[in-house]
Amino acid sequence: MKRYSVFAVAREAARYHTGWERAWKSPAPKKKYDVIIIGAGGHGLATAYYLGKNHGIRNVAIVEKGWLGGGNTGRNTTIIRSNYLQDPSAAIYEKARSLYETMSQDLNYNVMYSPRGVMMLAQTEHEVRGYLRTAHANALQGVDTRFIQPDEVKKLVPIINLDGPRYPVLGALWQARAGTARHDAVAWGYARACSDMGMDVIQQCEVTSIRQTGGKVTGVDTTKGSIDCDKLGIVVAGHSGVVADMAGFRLPIESVALQALVSEPIKPCMDVVVMANTVHGYMSQSDKGEMVIGGGADGYNNYTQRGSFHHIEETVRALVETFPMISRLKMLRQWGGIVDMTGDRSPILSKTPLEGCFINCGWGTGGFKAIPGSGWGMAELMAKGQSPLTDEFSLYRFREGKFIDESVAAGVAH
Repeated sequence: MKRYSVFAVAREAARYHTGWERAWKSPAPKKKYDVIIIGAGGHGLATAYYLGKNHGIRNVAIVEKGWLGGGNTGRNTTIIRSNYLQDPSAAIYEKARSLYETMSQDLNYNVMYSPRGVMMLAQTEHEVRGYLRTAHANALQGVDTRFIQPDEVKKLVPIINLDGPRYPVLGALWQARAGTARHDAVAWGYARACSDMGMDVIQQCEVTSIRQTGGKVTGVDTTKGSIDCDKLGIVVAGHSGVVADMAGFRLPIESVALQALVSEPIKPCMDVVVMANTVHGYMSQSDKGEMVIGGGADGYNNYTQRGSFHHIEETVRALVETFPMISRLKMLRQWGGIVDMTGDRSPILSKTPLEGCFINCGWGTGGFKAIPGSGWGMAELMAKGQSPLTDEFSLYRFREGKFIDESVAAGVAH
């Protein structure tokens, strides 16, 4: 694989860009692999990448029924943070955040990581107490956050209205090294690195069944033929329940749509990410000037990837009081992604009842920020059978009552 650099750009410019090679290969599937990963989104590609980089397992196929990064990886609002209350959550999200900081250098691909800072507004006295508690917990976890007062909030976000009649801003939990990254670039960078290690990224290849013998996985049947494997990773986000059913077990998850929208591009006016959990909305400004706006998941189970009018009304209405200027903006586009929600709003990274089969799911509305940490832990779990990052996120915690309840801790699971 040719390295990207300023010299490569200059060289290709001189010869009219005729020498660029494909970023990743599109091979036909082989008969057998050591590991098959179902799902070529960020989490699946990161798992494959760290299997190769950290554990030397490179006879790997990543199969995707659609196009690479076409699911939730390309349908989110790109927020990266690690200021979670529970210790297992803080550990895996902080691992991810730290890996994002060096990802462009590690992958030789610009993922446009922007540590612009994330603030979570406290708009009730209850939230003030909750975020002070989280700040103390983060200090013990080694996660750099602090609670800031309204005057500092206004200094960081001049367009904010602190004195809303219903929900005044009483302060915020501030993580300065949190931020955003380009979602597509994360998938493309991992895919390029995986392909360079000799892994096969196979698109337009839907898994139709999972084969097993004596309680152990032996392979998958796909629309491009049967493929054997020694180990199987299921990393398919909102379709996890469907694929798990093929493997013969059920998951404690629900699939719902999470919607977002962007405004027309405007001049730079906000260079941090703001989350307002009381009114359930969050906003940042993209590099192109669009205001990226998101809210809560739909209140009913569905597999749609489209937007809806009620989401525009509920989310924008909630944010207008805190950011009056957005009332004058036009919406540019809207979309939805299918997220898989567990009862405690924490993920599942686990062995399964089918020997040799592992699953990574249940990220709900917080999947993008966890991609590198999730891939690191999942790769270690698949290679060694155990990982400190994933120990607490076992599928069996629901049977044992060992919940990691981020929905109660954070008030929102983003």
